[in-house]
Amino acid sequence: MTNADPTDARWTRAACTPSSTSQTETLIATMFAAGAEGVHEDGAHLITHLPPTADVERFLAALRAVDPASIVELSPLELIDWSTKWRDRITAHHLGGLTVTPPWLAEGRDPATTIVIEPAMAFGTGEHPTTRGVVRLLQAIPLAGASVADLGAGSAVLAIAAAKLRAARVFAIENDADSIGNAELNVTTNGVLDRVAVLEGDAQLLLPLVAPVQVILANIISSVLLELLPLMGDSLASGGVMILSGILREEREMMVAALETAGWVIDAEDAEEQWWSVRVRR
Repeated sequence: MTNADPTDARWTRAACTPSSTSQTETLIATMFAAGAEGVHEDGAHLITHLPPTADVERFLAALRAVDPASIVELSPLELIDWSTKWRDRITAHHLGGLTVTPPWLAEGRDPATTIVIEPAMAFGTGEHPTTRGVVRLLQAIPLAGASVADLGAGSAVLAIAAAKLRAARVFAIENDADSIGNAELNVTTNGVLDRVAVLEGDAQLLLPLVAPVQVILANIISSVLLELLPLMGDSLASGGVMILSGILREEREMMVAALETAGWVIDAEDAEEQWWSVRVRR
C-alpha cells in the first residue's frame, strides 16, 4: 500500500485492487464505512475520492482488515480554484474585423477592433452563435454616422460592435434590470460611452422614442421578433436595415414568409450550428 501526504489539503484519489473478485463487495462496503462518499469500478480497480478531512490512515487500516492482500494506491488530486476555473470555457472570438473577448484575454489587442465583455448574467459574451451571427452581418453595413437601435441588448455587445464600426449614436434597449449594470460597465470599458446609451425598459415603448434609426439589431426569440416586426418597420428610416437573430434553422421558412409578407427583402443570411440570422431591408 502507498499513502499520500497527510498534511496535503487536497482531495485524495484512492484506487483499490482487491486480491480477488470475491472481495469486491466487501471492500466497497468498507470504503463507504471508512469515509468514501462514492465508489465506482474501473476494470479491476475500485475508485473513490477522499475529502481533505478524511482520516486516510483509518481508511487504509479498514481495507487491510478485510483484505490484507489488496493493493491501494493513493494520489493527491490537482488543486482547482473553482472561482476562476469557469474562465477556461470562455475564449476570444474573431469575427471578421472585430474580436469579442473577456477582459483577461484582451491584453495586447487593438482597442479599435476589440470588444471587451465582462461575462455576467447578461446574455452576449460572444459565446453564442446568435451573437456572432449578428456581428458578422453587421460588418457589411456602412455604419459611419448612422443611428442604431439594439433591442434586447443584454451585455450591449452588439451596441458596442456598432459603435466600433463608427455608428454615430446607438441605443441599447434592455428590459431586464439585472442586465443593465453589466451593459453599462461594458459600454464604459470599451470607451464608447459618448455614443452608446443604455436604456432600461420595454422596446415597444422606447423604440418609438428614439426613432427613426438607420439600423435595428434584434437578437431575440422568433416569437418576439414577429410581434415586434411592425414596430421595427415603422421605426426604420427610409433605406434602413434590420438584422434579426435568435431564430432556429427550423424556423427559417416561417420567418422568411413573415418577412416577405411584410415587404422585407432578404439581403444576407448567416447560419451557425442550429441558429439562423438574417439581414433585411425594404
